[in-house]
Amino acid sequence: MRKQIAAANWKMNLSLLQAEELVKALMDSDISLKENQVALLGVPFPYLMVVKQMLNGKQNFFVTAQNCSANDNGAYTGEVSAEMLQSIGLKYVIIGHSERREYQHETNAELAKKVNIAMEHQLQPIFCCGEALDVREAGDQNTHVQKQLEESLFHLSGEQLTNFIIAYEPIWAIGTGKTATSEQAQEMHAHIRSVFEAKYGAAVSDTISILYGGSVKANNAVEIFGKPDVDGGLVGGASLVATEFAAIIKSLKN
Repeated sequence: MRKQIAAANWKMNLSLLQAEELVKALMDSDISLKENQVALLGVPFPYLMVVKQMLNGKQNFFVTAQNCSANDNGAYTGEVSAEMLQSIGLKYVIIGHSERREYQHETNAELAKKVNIAMEHQLQPIFCCGEALDVREAGDQNTHVQKQLEESLFHLSGEQLTNFIIAYEPIWAIGTGKTATSEQAQEMHAHIRSVFEAKYGAAVSDTISILYGGSVKANNAVEIFGKPDVDGGLVGGASLVATEFAAIIKSLKN
């Protein structure tokens, strides 16, 4: 069975004390993850080691970085390399989040480089894709997302994409007042899986975990995660509240 994943993305939030209090509250919650379930905490760079140590020994809980550089090393002030993340024992990194595409103007070609360098250092990318409101309103969402996947991931082999992680973000439904339904989530997730199946076959596409990144909350997680092609969520604001994120983790499929 595909991995079912609840991934927190804290973005640029919380002081160190607040971060420690949040993780402690989460660890004190009654959460028992099954073999096919994983919880990830995407914390700001300064907190990676602290949170990693706090999670030590907690089964199937891991820290993930929110980004990495497309370069190995060098004169890139303020950047963090995949090698650095590997050296502190990380296993995951978020790549291509919609906010980085928008604010840092990351292109599909640059994200392909980030995917490569992450995998070279044994980091599992959580590759984000998704469409903005104008794309959705024009009915071009399937083509748009497919292009993101093709230009950033289709240079990889089927073996490299086995057990890969995709996070779909309906950008048009995040902070716009518009709501994406669980049916719309399933529709896009099924399309994403079909894109990989057409290129690599069902044996590969059926192993890929596709997470939903559209305002997942405790009160809608069960419905969204219950869809056949939704394998968990990439959670923003709700992951900053221990009780909310704990409930979301417990909503993962068995």
